Amino acid sequence: MAVVVGSIVEGTVTGITHFGAFVQLPSGETGLVHISEIADTFVRDVRDYLKEQDKVRVKILSFDGKNKIGLSIKQALPPSERRSYSRQSFEDKLSRFMKDSDEKLSELRRSTESRRGGRGGGRNY
Repeated sequence: MAVVVGSIVEGTVTGITHFGAFVQLPSGETGLVHISEIADTFVRDVRDYLKEQDKVRVKILSFDGKNKIGLSIKQALPPSERRSYSRQSFEDKLSRFMKDSDEKLSELRRSTESRRGGRGGGRNY
């Protein structure tokens, strides 16, 4: 089976590094799934998601003819399983951030004031 960019195939994880995982394709060739192509969320450790001998579906992203094959697990997932990102405008994101920030600050002030004895509780000397 020839390596065709854009095709989705099943492979076997043969090795794991701190920057990704090596996957053996049905053609016998080995490609690399970079850590950024493992999941739609932040991946701190590849071993949290994969282990050697796992069977995975991968999409072939690139092939340079010199046995360097770029693969992606997250792009091989069907659209229903992929994490959907909201298409909020910058203003919407900013207003959400400001609201969350105000809530956290007011909560922090309440907890700090209770430790100091509340408002207006100055000492009389």
